[in-house]
Amino acid sequence: MDIFANDDQKMLQDMSRRFVEERVPIGALRKSVESGSGFDPAVWKAGAELGWTALFVPEEFGGIAEMGEGVRDAAIIAEELGRAVYTGPFVPVCVVASAVAAQGSAAQKQDFLPGLVAGERIGAWCFAGPGQMCGIEASGLTARRGGQGWIVSGEALYVDEAELADTLLVTAREADGLSQFLIPAATPGVTIEALDCLDLGRRIATVRFDAVSLGDSALLGEAGGAAAAFEAQLQLALVLHCAETVGTAARALEFTLEWLHERLAFGRPIGSFQAVKHRMAEHAVQLEGAKAITAHAARAVHGGAADAAAAVSIAQSQCGRYAVELIRDCLQFHGGIGMTWEHDIHFYLRRAVSNEALWGAPEAHHERLCQLAGL
Repeated sequence: MDIFANDDQKMLQDMSRRFVEERVPIGALRKSVESGSGFDPAVWKAGAELGWTALFVPEEFGGIAEMGEGVRDAAIIAEELGRAVYTGPFVPVCVVASAVAAQGSAAQKQDFLPGLVAGERIGAWCFAGPGQMCGIEASGLTARRGGQGWIVSGEALYVDEAELADTLLVTAREADGLSQFLIPAATPGVTIEALDCLDLGRRIATVRFDAVSLGDSALLGEAGGAAAAFEAQLQLALVLHCAETVGTAARALEFTLEWLHERLAFGRPIGSFQAVKHRMAEHAVQLEGAKAITAHAARAVHGGAADAAAAVSIAQSQCGRYAVELIRDCLQFHGGIGMTWEHDIHFYLRRAVSNEALWGAPEAHHERLCQLAGL
């Protein structure tokens, strides 16, 4: 929680937590995995009614962008969703909504944004290619002029929630730089291949574009001029991703502390043993650091601060590394029961491990920080 949150944001956090606890508790994820039902559109639409999908959309298209602090408000919601290992497209939808609201033509905004705000449409972002900087650089797709418009080719890796999306935001390299397009997922030549995911509450896919032909109406913004827009979208995605990771780690630490006070060994709660107390204290310190840098990153991105790019990479490095370490220890502290399917801890560890790699692993962000520093 950001210590600089205003009263409205505190209310938003309380409302979001109540909604998550009532509609999508961790038990809901277990049931969906066991039944194979997966994503629940009714819950997503209920979340949309609470404003999840409207944070970056202007009021004229049904949004509430003018009424709050979009990035910081969205980070609050993402943190609460992380506490329940929520399965849904919150992060990619926020990214696509912000992109269309900022760069879209009047026709694109009218076509896409109202349905997105209502929870009736879902977007996903395709850009990543293979290599060390996967998840940070737009290197998976290329675009060129052809026919009456554009030809997009290549494959985007690790696309979050592509299976649910009806519209794809595509960032591709072309002769003059980066260009972006809005492409219906059902367009001929687009193939979505679902991947087996460690995180049972997330759908990740490879999206292939086999010389997909597009009209000029698909172009989002200026041809060859999307570099700044791409950076803004990446920063937003990373802030929300880190906030979700913070929520996941914080909740795992909470119920592990409860367990350490309940589980007895040699007539004493195991949390009273010095080695356990020291380890948990270290994790609490690291978690507070993750909360602090994520809150700073959210403020920096929202305000367009000069250090926003560095802030989000530092946040991902901190959150990605230490959330996994924290939850692995939490699992060990639970002993044998922590290794069972019936206990919730493995859902949290799966989410943390997945989040460490998605949107750029810590090592990639270390390299990005070096580049930002001119090293």
